[in-house]
Amino acid sequence: MVAQLMNEWNIQSRSRLCQACEKPFADKHPYHTVLFEEKQQYHRLDICPSCWESQHREGASERKGFISQWQGIYHAPPAVPVDAIQKESAESLLRKLIEANDPTHGPVCYILAAMLERKRILKVKEQIQGESGRVFVYEHARTGDVFTIADPNLQLGQLEEVQRDTAQLLAHGLNPPPADAASAASPEGASAPAESLGATP
Repeated sequence: MVAQLMNEWNIQSRSRLCQACEKPFADKHPYHTVLFEEKQQYHRLDICPSCWESQHREGASERKGFISQWQGIYHAPPAVPVDAIQKESAESLLRKLIEANDPTHGPVCYILAAMLERKRILKVKEQIQGESGRVFVYEHARTGDVFTIADPNLQLGQLEEVQRDTAQLLAHGLNPPPADAASAASPEGASAPAESLGATP
């Protein structure tokens, strides 16, 4: 079951240009996104308003595999300083866990996505009921990236352990220091309270 849910994890980056006419999107201008399923994979199509009206508006929802459609505002990506300090956050950790594709991190990814939704960094665009369970489609409010996160159907008795694992990963990342070093640096680090999840990433 977990292995099947892992196949639902996905990040679809927003295109910088219209995928119909290939013209670059203008900063702070609207665009349309269509999400569809093809060969058991999720795909997105980003389209400028002109191509949407002339080519895609009519019949978009009848397209084979259609899941959802929405409109967003394109924000040109800011320049990244060369000497930027890397700091682990809920968002960066979520991206790393998805890239790692480790089934054991499914519940943590679900919790991280919920945290980012509460902070309005991610927005739920759709809920899909698939053969292997429910899948949430999130869009990043700033970058427009689309995340598909499977619902692990956590039971109340599992929640505390998952929150603890999430806090540990936020504190130490995917490659934590040796146990003795971690204990010396923070004697109570191994039992970080669930309140750590509320910290701003």
